[in-house]
Amino acid sequence: MKVFYYSVVDPLKRMLEVEGEQVRIGRAPSNDLVLNSPFVADEAGVVRRVEDAWEFLALSHQAIYLPQRTLYRGDRWRITPDETLRLPPFTLEFDLPEVVDDAARRLAEIDRAVQELTRDVHAEVLRRMRGELGEQHEAATELRVEQLKRWEDEIERVADECGLGAADREPQVDHLAGLALCGHLVAQITAPTTGSDAGRAGLTNRPRAWARMVTSNADRERELAATAGYFAAAVGLAAGGDVRGQLETVEREGMRCWRTIQGQYHRDFKRYLATRHLKQQVKDLVFGYGPLEDLLALPTVTEIMVVDADRIYVEKGGRLENSGRRFLSDEVTEAIIERIVSLAGRSIDRSQPMVDARLADGSRVNAVIRPIAASGPCLTIRKFPTRRLTIDDLLRFGSLTPEVAAFLEAAVRSRRNIVVSGGTGTGKTSLLNCLSEFIPDHERIVTIEDTVELRLQKAHVVQLETKPANREGTGGYGIRDLVRNALRMRPDRVVVGECRGPEALDMLQAMNTGHDGSLTTIHANSAEDVTLRLEVMVQMAADLPVTSIHRQIATAVDLIVQAARLRDGRRVVSQVAEVVGVDPDSQRAVLRDLFAFEPGVDQLRPTGHLPTFMADLMARDLIDLDAFYP
Repeated sequence: MKVFYYSVVDPLKRMLEVEGEQVRIGRAPSNDLVLNSPFVADEAGVVRRVEDAWEFLALSHQAIYLPQRTLYRGDRWRITPDETLRLPPFTLEFDLPEVVDDAARRLAEIDRAVQELTRDVHAEVLRRMRGELGEQHEAATELRVEQLKRWEDEIERVADECGLGAADREPQVDHLAGLALCGHLVAQITAPTTGSDAGRAGLTNRPRAWARMVTSNADRERELAATAGYFAAAVGLAAGGDVRGQLETVEREGMRCWRTIQGQYHRDFKRYLATRHLKQQVKDLVFGYGPLEDLLALPTVTEIMVVDADRIYVEKGGRLENSGRRFLSDEVTEAIIERIVSLAGRSIDRSQPMVDARLADGSRVNAVIRPIAASGPCLTIRKFPTRRLTIDDLLRFGSLTPEVAAFLEAAVRSRRNIVVSGGTGTGKTSLLNCLSEFIPDHERIVTIEDTVELRLQKAHVVQLETKPANREGTGGYGIRDLVRNALRMRPDRVVVGECRGPEALDMLQAMNTGHDGSLTTIHANSAEDVTLRLEVMVQMAADLPVTSIHRQIATAVDLIVQAARLRDGRRVVSQVAEVVGVDPDSQRAVLRDLFAFEPGVDQLRPTGHLPTFMADLMARDLIDLDAFYP
């Protein structure tokens, strides 16, 4: 390890490099790091490795200062690589070797071996059975029982040839058995709420005939059912609990619990589970969506991002993490992409290497292949929630306060034009969906989107969706075309899923020409940035003076609602601002915050400013004045 140190009287930073897993620090010459100062104790402390971490142990009554606390004799503190420690008059910094827990290292090695074994089995089975794969092999409903049996028998033979039954493969067999048991538990948890296929990102029109395990052993299956019940109790699943919470428990505790009880089960049963898992994986790859199959079914996964064949990331609870799953090759990844986008009636090939599609449940799919994707085929699936979020859900999540919800409801009911802004993945569309709840049922709404995502629970809604141009470059209809057409459809309100180009001019004009109460979203980092983004987008449509554009904005837009995603993954409303007019000097739109996010409190707080239309809200008895005072 390396220890860097300097003092207030000698600011030159010095470095001591020590072999081993311990450094003694103090004034005495016997220490590894000798600090020559009468203010330092003979033996001040020691840095040492303890299991899977580095810690500092204080050995004297001399105070040792850390950013978080002060240490005295006998105190211990786990040191992080970027931590600074003050032992007056010296300051110490540490460059510590990475500590890898031996147990974690062994598990990582087993996991790598399992992945290699799985890849070998997949590749060999596909090679042998390729002759049976016709052009329509995806039509799993046409598979006969004898075909499935032949596939499963071949998978079992290949697994034996790859050494699954060898004595030195026992750790891999145990690992695969645990994965099979966890997968079985997940299927049991999700089945009552999603059915066998629902929740698979709109892929519900593909019956999973291939999922039948036709070579299953009745005795072993009964043993699996009994084991699953015992395993669920050991993991700590509460009967009838929240699905999301149960899935998170299985993911967090499943394999760890299995490692503590796997010794209770005989090797033949674990081998059966391991082979069963391999069979299902190969069939998912050939007839389904490969390593994405279970991810599409999990409600805890909100987004799936295939970076390349070896890296598949998912979003859970607002955080990105590597799923640990892989494709066999870029060719297999591309085949799965083609299978998914074909459900949306789209195609992708080298002449059209990019596709943006919507699946049956509204989930968004974006895929890019070579030559555009230099690192290999790339796929992004933003899953549509199985249940539409409501304003009550946002309140429960802490995304906004009851006062803000009441104000936004009053603003929508009083027909104020609202722009919802935010970055990618901040929940703009979900918030727009929630705001649409407040639109009176008798009003006619026309929605305009690139791909339909809005699910307005209203009776009188007309949904318009853009259409890409054909191979000849004709027949395309963009957002701007649809906005213009919507104005001829006698809408009470126009809702544009997202303004990102010249259609912003048409949207502003719609808001200014009798379509009050219209809603849209815009990508922007703050409410102030919205006016600048609108300025640029309007200039894409027409060469208008900046002052004229800002006057349009000031007269068209009433409120800007800013959405943000916090570091912990939570999505919140971080700002509610009113467009109050145009500055006479700069001739630009002027904003005034009505509610602003207070980091310490971690929620929106009123600024004390009242909206200019407050009198109208109070006259209609839509709002309580007390909501605007801190």
